[in-house]
Amino acid sequence: MALPNPGLKVDFKNTALVITDPQNDFLSPEGVTWGVVGENVTENNTVKNLDSLFKTAKKNGIPVFISPHYYYPTDHGWKFEGALERLMHYIGMFDRKSALNLDEFEGSGADWLEQYKPYINDGKTIVCSPHKVYGPEANDLVLQLRKRKIDKVILAGMSANLCVESHLRELLEQGFEIAVVKDATAAAQVPEGDGYQAALTNFRFLANTVWTTKVAIKHMTKKRKLK
Repeated sequence: MALPNPGLKVDFKNTALVITDPQNDFLSPEGVTWGVVGENVTENNTVKNLDSLFKTAKKNGIPVFISPHYYYPTDHGWKFEGALERLMHYIGMFDRKSALNLDEFEGSGADWLEQYKPYINDGKTIVCSPHKVYGPEANDLVLQLRKRKIDKVILAGMSANLCVESHLRELLEQGFEIAVVKDATAAAQVPEGDGYQAALTNFRFLANTVWTTKVAIKHMTKKRKLK
């Protein structure tokens, strides 16, 4: 029996675009993870698709929330990590000098991809406190959404089977309706497994609906009233 597709109807009063980790270490060829995510980012056209979602949201008055990933020197004092946590700490992924220090941040792996800065730095985008593992349980994303009476989320960003899927799971548990944009994300593909294919299966099992960027843009665009 095929799974149902409940869908998501965009209400421009209570729908937001949530992007996880639109940062250099994931999306730039200079980023520390490009060797394992680059092929999938390129195949999915992830960078351009995220740009299209940003642009469409801004044009149609859909609020944009960023859930970033930062590590500070004190985070390297953790006494235990999961496999990917250990790798991220080892390669210096998303590292910053401190929570209150932006020295050497500009252009670093923790910084936004350059082409997204006009959208993120426009004074309207809500940049949440950083998540530390994968999900938003430890940051203020849910609070920021609730305070704006948002209950529907269009979800995209990096990476598919880690932060995107973890945000999906937690937001569902918190009572949000979620549409995941499957080609505005990507994941590591390593000998142990294909993170993107794993995520696609779970997106379909969990989300209210799964869209391509083209379909998402259609739903996110306000219909013009005929004069």
